Amino acid sequence: MPLAVYVLGLAVFAQGTSEFMLSGLLPGIAAGLHVSVPAAGLLTSAFAIGMAVGAPAMSLLARGRPRRRALLAFLCAFIAVHVIGAVTTSYAVLLATRVAAALANAGFWAVALAAAVALVPPDARARATSVVVGGVTVACVAGVPAGALLGEHLGWRSAFWAVALVSLPAVAAIARTIPDDRSPAAGAASELRVLASRPLLLTLAMNALFQGATFCTFTYLAPLATHVTGLRTAWVPALLALFGLGSFTGVTLGGRIADAHPRTLTIAGMTTLAAGWTALALTAGSPAAAVPLVFVQGMLAFGTGPALITRVLHLAADAPALAGGLTTAAFNVGATIGPWLGGLAIGAGLGYRSPAWVSALLMAGALTTAAFALRVRSAPAATPSPTR
Repeated sequence: MPLAVYVLGLAVFAQGTSEFMLSGLLPGIAAGLHVSVPAAGLLTSAFAIGMAVGAPAMSLLARGRPRRRALLAFLCAFIAVHVIGAVTTSYAVLLATRVAAALANAGFWAVALAAAVALVPPDARARATSVVVGGVTVACVAGVPAGALLGEHLGWRSAFWAVALVSLPAVAAIARTIPDDRSPAAGAASELRVLASRPLLLTLAMNALFQGATFCTFTYLAPLATHVTGLRTAWVPALLALFGLGSFTGVTLGGRIADAHPRTLTIAGMTTLAAGWTALALTAGSPAAAVPLVFVQGMLAFGTGPALITRVLHLAADAPALAGGLTTAAFNVGATIGPWLGGLAIGAGLGYRSPAWVSALLMAGALTTAAFALRVRSAPAATPSPTR
């Protein structure tokens, strides 16, 4: 695997830390900027929405530009807005920096995914994708807990400074390792025409449902552990780290398997995930069952993910600039709707076990979409040839 692919994973680690670290910083931000905790929570929503909406737009903006320059521009903008966020005393300015950071992150993700698969032969694309996505899993294991510790001992601003500082080595490494070649420059209208592809749209929907299932339960893992499983609050960081460790294990193994057996991995992974979320919902009251399932579900979710991402990149091969943006958008649509639906279930009085049931239902929807996508794909082959 080229060093440049690991460099992209390093940059994604810093950006993934920024995306998810606010969950442990909200009380400090609310107190520091004199706003309510729900208002501080909007910072997380603003980032997710900015990622979902901005990814296709930023990928088209970077269309035809040298990849190294595009990556450096997005990463430097990401660093700059974190510095502004670290020093501002205005909630409105901080909110604006989260949107700007999301746009820069979305653009970086879109170009990075396209660059990673371009740097390796076709039979290693899923593995390259898994290295880039692996940056997010390392952020869950190390970056997010570290940000929470910094926020607790040095204030929430220190976490923003840390993200900016961690991103600096990635700037230097990208400047040295990423080729300054250009992505194939199809016209914007030509790239947008890929959205008329039913298999692509169905695969994007499947990705969104899949990610929604993952982030629904992950978001509410702490109250599930303390109110249902009966673990002490002190064990919650270890449980989150266990999920992240499972994610890292899955993304490491899944990338290798997906290159050789993509369809088998996708179907088996999604089916097992649906069963796993159901099992977690049923057995969440037992630590002996719930704790191992947290690791297993993290491993399956991020082990299957690279195959789904690679499938999108394949189906959108005629839109090389837009492909990475569409993948990023689907990922973040799922990361938005999953926690939202889980919150609705809790708010409806269904308890802290309910997000696991929502995850199971979302995975059932993803499997249904996958079955429909297979029917659409096989339909032309089933059409009889006209009689000569």
